[in-house]
Amino acid sequence: MKIAVLAEAADGERRVSATPETVKKFASLGAQVAVEAGAGARASYADADYAAAGASVGDRAATVAGADILLGVQGPNVATIAGAATGAWIVAALNPFGERARVESYADAGFEALAMEFMPRITRAQSMDILSSQSNLAGYKAVLDAAAEYGRAFPMMMTAAGTVSAAKVFVMGVGVAGLQAIATARRLGAQVSATDVRSATREQIQSLGAKPIFVENVKGIEGEGSGGYAGEMSPEYQAAQAELVSAHIAKQDIVITTALIPGRPAPRLVSDAQLATMRPGSVIVDLAVEQGGNVEGAVAGEVVTRHGVRIIGHKNVASRLATDASALFARNLYNFLSTFWDKEQGRPVLDAEIGDAVRLTRDGQIVNARLSA
Repeated sequence: MKIAVLAEAADGERRVSATPETVKKFASLGAQVAVEAGAGARASYADADYAAAGASVGDRAATVAGADILLGVQGPNVATIAGAATGAWIVAALNPFGERARVESYADAGFEALAMEFMPRITRAQSMDILSSQSNLAGYKAVLDAAAEYGRAFPMMMTAAGTVSAAKVFVMGVGVAGLQAIATARRLGAQVSATDVRSATREQIQSLGAKPIFVENVKGIEGEGSGGYAGEMSPEYQAAQAELVSAHIAKQDIVITTALIPGRPAPRLVSDAQLATMRPGSVIVDLAVEQGGNVEGAVAGEVVTRHGVRIIGHKNVASRLATDASALFARNLYNFLSTFWDKEQGRPVLDAEIGDAVRLTRDGQIVNARLSA
């Protein structure tokens, strides 16, 4: 069983799908591991460290040749992995809804593509969940990015020259990223409030010392979609939420938006008119900017100013913490493959519950129900 670790080709991608730690663990399972030269360089993992962990290090062709499993952070171009074994697994974040043509190319080439972002959110798969591990870091980094753009301090400070008021931070969307954003902003000394369409998150917000901001007594408050994500709201709820947010957002210094709905554009949470009510110097971080954005006027990959408000639209935020993000991502992949490792066959054998959830292609066909619906 040969496992190939590929260098990432996407612009701005600094992460790597395996670390010397996980290479050593794969080797202990009996796998042969090949790492493309320079794969870990942008995440501060040296080729020498991979070699010391038991991997062979070479160019793309040598790394891919005869590989049974190809590991990546993002999906590789099919033309660059032609030397892999027939039916080889591609294990990465494959963006199935946004990169349908690439998924089809994997099917045409006979690869078995496994999309790690389709990992079901069940208890036994928590250690394999790349969305949670990467969102956790993104939520943390969002607060640091906001602090870097904000022209004032976060905590209240009492000095001989007078008192500096604490920053007011409003987090919209209380999933993994939102919860980490709340915790980080609290650690920096901000006054934090948060909202979500799922009523069950109220206690989570309060447990972190933040103030919950919720629409009350309106149909649609439950907001629970599939897999722990928010679903789409009733028109009554959307109107009530817009009114509530408009009143609250005008008083905030920092707003962090994190709302996503799988397979659909990100919901619009902040309008241009609401931006105009914020005081000059305020900052908004839109973590959903690559899926269309929660904030009107946000631009993917840029920091723009509208009505005196700075809107941060950094792409691939987890990659901005490449070393830690890679370590967590690599452990997710190792936990996934090692959980299903069959010692007699010397390879992983997936079960139906998780295998059918993450498998996109097999035997030349697209086989995932979420892509055929």
